[in-house]
Amino acid sequence: MPRLSEVIAALENLWPAERAESWDAVGTVVGEPDQEVARVLFAVDPVQEIVDEAVKLGADLLVTHHPLYLRGTTTVAASHFKGRVVHTLIKNDIALHVAHTNADTADPGVSDALAGALDLRVVRPLVPDPTDPEGRRGLGRVCELDPPTTVRELAARAAERLPATAQGIRVAGDPEATVRTVAVSGGSGDSLFDQVRAAGVDAFLTADLRHHPVAEFVAARAHSPLALLDAAHWATEWPWCELAAAQLDEISDRHGWNLRVHVSKTVTDPWTSHSPSPGAPN
Repeated sequence: MPRLSEVIAALENLWPAERAESWDAVGTVVGEPDQEVARVLFAVDPVQEIVDEAVKLGADLLVTHHPLYLRGTTTVAASHFKGRVVHTLIKNDIALHVAHTNADTADPGVSDALAGALDLRVVRPLVPDPTDPEGRRGLGRVCELDPPTTVRELAARAAERLPATAQGIRVAGDPEATVRTVAVSGGSGDSLFDQVRAAGVDAFLTADLRHHPVAEFVAARAHSPLALLDAAHWATEWPWCELAAAQLDEISDRHGWNLRVHVSKTVTDPWTSHSPSPGAPN
């Protein structure tokens, strides 16, 4: 049975902390390096529901995509929900490790998993990592569809293949336009509009698209068929949990660790219901 330090070393090899953005908070948050690890749970969010699931599962290690403490704090008191998470983890000997922007740009990474869930063929990174001589790492992915489809059909595919959320998939653009190439980026993606334009794709699927950036983007491409597809943040990143779990499974088999690796299916998207406006376009 491996020790936590050995498992963390393997995870750091997949997603080196030095490749995270400077503002990010990745790495091990809770855990004794010498504790033994037999069961691992992957999830998007380090929230109480997920920690309770890890306790019930008997997990020794919880790996999440989103950080617990993205900004500084002066307390881990259990009177605060994040402090309560820390107390629960420590009381139950569960370590917590975070892979965030270092997993976004990895090869394979978050956007590869998103593309895979939608049966898209990855061609290249949307924003290449200049430190990668092979040109495979980077933020987002440019993909091809074979055969081509329509914006409407691509949105329906995303709604069917990604985990169900209250939001579903929103679309800006002609639903009958043909899509041969699409850019995808798990998580918030409206900071990438310039790169999407430059990529010359037919559609861009991401999450957290805000009113003003989208309105300006749509106005600027008035004579272009480029469509935007907006999914729930959590849903676009959840496929990475399955990819990451498979990667750790392979490592475990190679080292003879016999780890039991699980993926949480608990929906931690914060939106819980959706009421469409009467007469709203489909």
